[in-house]
Amino acid sequence: MTAPHTPRLAAEVADYYTRRFDEHARLSASAPGVLELVRTQELLRRHLPAGPASVLDVGGGPGAHACWLTADGYQVHLVDPVERHVAQAAEAGCSAELGDARALSAADSSYDVALLLGPLYHLPEPSDRQRALAEAMRVVRPGGLVVAAGIQRFAPLFDNAGHARLHLDECETRTARVLAKGVNDGKLFTSAYFHRVEDLERELRESGLAEVCAYGVEGPGEALLKAAEVATGRRVPVESDLFRSALVAARTAEPHPELRVTSSHLLAFGWRPGQAATS
Repeated sequence: MTAPHTPRLAAEVADYYTRRFDEHARLSASAPGVLELVRTQELLRRHLPAGPASVLDVGGGPGAHACWLTADGYQVHLVDPVERHVAQAAEAGCSAELGDARALSAADSSYDVALLLGPLYHLPEPSDRQRALAEAMRVVRPGGLVVAAGIQRFAPLFDNAGHARLHLDECETRTARVLAKGVNDGKLFTSAYFHRVEDLERELRESGLAEVCAYGVEGPGEALLKAAEVATGRRVPVESDLFRSALVAARTAEPHPELRVTSSHLLAFGWRPGQAATS
């Protein structure tokens, strides 16, 4: 096991989040980002135990989720492998440390909830994803909750179409490769693994988690929001009919498992077997 506080981070991932991309603004700078945030909040608030339950936010970036969870009354500690993110989270008032999802410093059974809202798609190797899930289950108490996000396998198809670049030969070829194998080659994004819905659920079950269920986050309206912003060069306001319709579309699609493939992100929930302690 890698020693805690010494994350093994691919150089391209560190470069992407340190120099090429501002993760701090991702969930607020565009209508699709806001849609992802609102829907993630809805799903988490539905399943999380009541505050002040303890939450380990693994791969929590600059604290976008840790901040609102803390405001909701949870005791949140954030772990991330990117120094810039840890500094930003600390500046936002979050408890944060540098760390690796595959080798957490937290003690066994020390949290009520472990969130993995970023690590799995940045771990292309199955063994690394298995290790991250095993660590998450280790640090939650019996009866505790593990929540893992995945990028949905067909997300690059929708994304590249919405950005009006899918017809370009290189982009079309790259998208076809991702759809076939699930592995991104590092262009436009970092090297990453994009899950099929059933594969994300299977990985959680194979880690030993029970009652596993995966949801589509943004729903079928996300692609329309993205295309509208690309075509107009302006952000779609959250007060607009288009944004409101996209949010309703996500909620309406949720009970229909076959529509999970219309979302860019998946959110899977699983519980560590055992009886939760009572106070």
